[in-house]
Amino acid sequence: MIELKEKQLDMFAEMDTGILYLYTPFCGTCQLAKKMLTVVEAALPSLNIYMANLNFLPKQALDWGIESVPCLLVFENGSVVQKKYAFHSVEHIYQILKEYAA
Repeated sequence: MIELKEKQLDMFAEMDTGILYLYTPFCGTCQLAKKMLTVVEAALPSLNIYMANLNFLPKQALDWGIESVPCLLVFENGSVVQKKYAFHSVEHIYQILKEYAA
């Protein structure tokens, strides 16, 4: 996964499809979700998953209506089209993301 800073998030407005994982460093569930996403990313090598620390993104948190972490956002043409808070399992995340793999 590729870590992004606030200034880099504008790239999602220009992408056809983008996947962004939001976390906070002291969230234990976020660490587990990151491990799941790492496995999914290995299974879908054509899919780029980006990540960002939500603590540094208060404006985006409001704009995107983020309610909790971990959060997985799927962007299409600059808009959030999916927002997932429950990761359940690697298989569950894989099923969500496989349609976005090129």
